[in-house]
Amino acid sequence: MAALAFDVLVVGSGLAGLTAALHLAPTHRVAVLTKRAVSDGASQWAQGGIAAVLDAGDSIDAHIDDTLVAGAGLCDLPATRLVVEGAPACIAWLRELGVPFSLEDGELHLTREGGHSQRRIVHAADATGAAVQRTLIDAARRTPNIRFFEHHALVDLIPGSGVANGKPACAGVYALDEQSGEVLAFTAPATVLATGGAGRVYLHTTNPATATGDGIAAAWRAGCRVSNMEFIQFHPTSLAHPDAQSFLISEAVRGEGGLLRLPASAGGQRFMPAHDARAELAPRDVVARAIDAEMKKHGLACVHLDISHQGAEFLHHHFPNILARCAQHGIDITREPIPVVPAAHYTCGGVVTNLDGRTDVAGLYAIGETACTGLHGANRLASNSLLECMVFARAAARQIAVAPSRQGAPGAVRPWRASSAQAADVREIEQRVDDLRRLMWRHVGIVRSGGELDRAAQRIAQLRRDTEALYAQARVTRELIELRNLLQTADLIVQSARSRHESRGLHYRLDHPEPAAYTAPTLLAPVGH
Repeated sequence: MAALAFDVLVVGSGLAGLTAALHLAPTHRVAVLTKRAVSDGASQWAQGGIAAVLDAGDSIDAHIDDTLVAGAGLCDLPATRLVVEGAPACIAWLRELGVPFSLEDGELHLTREGGHSQRRIVHAADATGAAVQRTLIDAARRTPNIRFFEHHALVDLIPGSGVANGKPACAGVYALDEQSGEVLAFTAPATVLATGGAGRVYLHTTNPATATGDGIAAAWRAGCRVSNMEFIQFHPTSLAHPDAQSFLISEAVRGEGGLLRLPASAGGQRFMPAHDARAELAPRDVVARAIDAEMKKHGLACVHLDISHQGAEFLHHHFPNILARCAQHGIDITREPIPVVPAAHYTCGGVVTNLDGRTDVAGLYAIGETACTGLHGANRLASNSLLECMVFARAAARQIAVAPSRQGAPGAVRPWRASSAQAADVREIEQRVDDLRRLMWRHVGIVRSGGELDRAAQRIAQLRRDTEALYAQARVTRELIELRNLLQTADLIVQSARSRHESRGLHYRLDHPEPAAYTAPTLLAPVGH
């Protein structure tokens, strides 16, 4: 089959993907493939900001220590140091591109978030991700060597020729062009997976609809190891309103003095000091479990986050986006508390990479939420994610620039399998997705147990068998691709959770409530590779 050939393929158009593309474009022809529109990824939704040591009273070692504490003993120190030390240069690069960060007296305004010992969060009001994404998209669209392919869904990786050490290789990707319905082959010596995480595997999530684990699942099928998939970060505070799906109430609201309280019907008192000495500024895993416990204890559908004591002028200045969105749903945050509930937010594990973003497959790189670099350990520190995207995108771009030009080259591309003219019933696919998301929320959520995980594993195995049979027969559609990848990712999460017989960071088991004396990152290797 005819292939579209480039120097580099970047799958995903969030901060990680666009940063890599912009750094590579001066010397490489880059194709950026994105499942929906360029702006539809999770980076667009990020509110809080980007962590960086920029204040004279702060230090690199303090940022590293905060990251290690939040990561509950599983952070990789070299990866953590690489990211933290790279932060100031990344912020400078974004400012050069024109990102409109919030200023105070002509200097960058630094806010504070849970788990941070200092004010070090650079932000653009309360919509940092959107401001960064708009700037990078504009820059990328003006760059001649970058070509966008919107509404092209990753189907699978194209196998490349073997290499001397026997590792599998990647020569590109098969992608579904939704407009034509055709599966196209894109080839390149280097492929970068920047497809985001897998939050949509859960019923309640702050993630956009694109977060279906596509890159993680495709890399696993191609022979990559994955690590730490049990550590799913549940953001403590998403807006609890039936018409406000997936809207996050930023960590910065608590950083600027927001207090968590029970609803008036349950007494209205503040509860975080009883759970942790750091109260509302405790790491996200602690706050999410505390809210979950209070909701179960009192039979509540939500708790309240109250920032009204800061006053209207302060809130209009610091949180205009949150204020406006809440107002759309009849909530005046200058006068009343915000109803909130935990929701799946961030996939701390992913495809195993080294410090250059390289995976186990030659010619294949993974960056951003798709990857497991070792930075986050058992729990991501707030506002380290956008930073990781940029640092590892730059590292991968540098490595690609010096890598052998034909690494992973395909020769002749294997034709995509002949597809049936008949697509699967969309309603059947949607029902399976809904069943999976409810299953994961019920059995593999904030609090887990061995029995619950076993039940989830059995049901997911059956759903996977049925879906693989459907996939082999039906015409490939985005909905079917996403179902297949959600099931694969859910299986990896459950496998990882079953193998960790302790409670640590984001992984809490009722049958193993204490941390083990010795622990290590969870590592899963695909069978047959």
